Amino acid sequence: METHWEGIPELPNCEGREDWIKVSKNVSLRVFIWEPIDHSLRKLSPIIMVPGWGSVFEGWRPLIAEWVGKRPIIYIETREKSSAIFESKMEIKDFHMSNFTNDIAEIIKFLDLKNNFHFFSSSLGSTILIDGLQSGLFSGKSSIFLAPNQRFKFPLWARILIKMPFPNFTLKWLNKTAIWGVERKVKEEGQKIRYRRTLLSQNFERMRLSARYLMKYSLPDNLSKVIIPCAIITADSDKLHGLKDVESIANRIPNAKMIQVPSNQYAHESDFLKEIEDFHASI
Repeated sequence: METHWEGIPELPNCEGREDWIKVSKNVSLRVFIWEPIDHSLRKLSPIIMVPGWGSVFEGWRPLIAEWVGKRPIIYIETREKSSAIFESKMEIKDFHMSNFTNDIAEIIKFLDLKNNFHFFSSSLGSTILIDGLQSGLFSGKSSIFLAPNQRFKFPLWARILIKMPFPNFTLKWLNKTAIWGVERKVKEEGQKIRYRRTLLSQNFERMRLSARYLMKYSLPDNLSKVIIPCAIITADSDKLHGLKDVESIANRIPNAKMIQVPSNQYAHESDFLKEIEDFHASI
């Protein structure tokens, strides 16, 4: 297991802690909580950050390192990630969307956050939050969604491999195949490096089980109950998240605005904080 899974990352101008929060009878998730050294800034509404499918912290370090000195950040590692603790044998049903959304609700309840927080999320994290907001499972002050998924589009060769009953010891070879497929499709070098690092850091069985469910999932057509102010971030150069689907999601959320950025990689860098702060100032 990679060393970046161990302990909370040390970041400037803040104090941090690592919590393990029990979200169901058999599952506990790892949560990072950073608060600014300047105690006056700790009164600001925290950011609940939910990254994408299998996403690892290192891909978000540039943005978060800049952000944690300005307001509290709560970073949730979702249940498909290597850090999650399962106390019983995993099954496909453990990765149904209802479990992902319930996890977020349980963490909000455990931390006693009420609705006094902003969401920030990417890819699968954005899809989880949109589903949970639409179902009324939780709310908040606002939400920023980076490249949300209407559905999870796996190429035909990947769908075949995901469905095949390969024994667990062969999964690392399937993962290498996935890396090859991603590197063929992605054009941004920074995004390519992030996805390679992400795939190499995974619990392969969890990735396969979650993929078997997610490949059948789609956001509901009706998103009219997502009523908090929302920004949806997209980039023309992002070939993994369909622009038409992202635009469709934006059109179905009543109080959403689209924000175009130069690239998906840009949205992981410290410079992106300006767009985030501009959005928060506008609501």
